[in-house]
Amino acid sequence: MQFDSLQDFLAMGGYALYVWLSFGVSLLALVWVVIDSAGTHKKLLRNAREEQARQARIAAARKAQAVQSESQQTGS
Repeated sequence: MQFDSLQDFLAMGGYALYVWLSFGVSLLALVWVVIDSAGTHKKLLRNAREEQARQARIAAARKAQAVQSESQQTGS
């Protein structure tokens, strides 16, 4: 479909309300998906770092407990 002027293009043959509303809703949905995905990504990265730190603390505590248990056995 060809339009004679910018005004005809914006009017969309009398269907401007439906056309531009659908474009607006679609754009809003896409922006929402991008923002929500970025927030979820940050949250997952933070959770992964926290889990790695927790695992490192557990490993250090087990190692310290093993050393302490070994020193108690050799000292007894």
